[in-house]
Amino acid sequence: MSPEMTKQYLTFFLDGEEYGVDILGVQEIRGWEKPTVLPNSPSHVKGVINLRGTIVPITDLRERFCLDKKEYGPLTVVIVLHIHTDDKSQKVVGIVVDAVSDVYDILSGKIKSSPEVDHQASSEFIEGLYNVDEKMLILLDIDRLLAEEAEYSETA
Repeated sequence: MSPEMTKQYLTFFLDGEEYGVDILGVQEIRGWEKPTVLPNSPSHVKGVINLRGTIVPITDLRERFCLDKKEYGPLTVVIVLHIHTDDKSQKVVGIVVDAVSDVYDILSGKIKSSPEVDHQASSEFIEGLYNVDEKMLILLDIDRLLAEEAEYSETA
């Protein structure tokens, strides 16, 4: 019997639900700073910031998931992520979330597949579901979820 692979996930809250992303894709966690708005970009793309010379698009996941808008303030958090694109390049994208929660070690064999239901996050962007401490984490496939936003980023 082969040992199960363990991955670490950084979890965060959006509208009371807890989501997770593979921690290997996380570059940093920052406070909110007003981005430069890009004309003709989707409403969930709030603009871009200059992060040490790299242009980083900022996406509001609340709007991306069609959740109620929330005012940005001193507690608003941006998670800066590395995204792998279809052409095998790597881009940097920031996501606005309500709060960062925790880091979990998750056995790959314990991740349940997402049912095909109408959920806040389309199931095509969900890597799987994981039960921990009587709650369910929604594990996101950030490469698929943020592929469109990566177009606004410079190559990392």
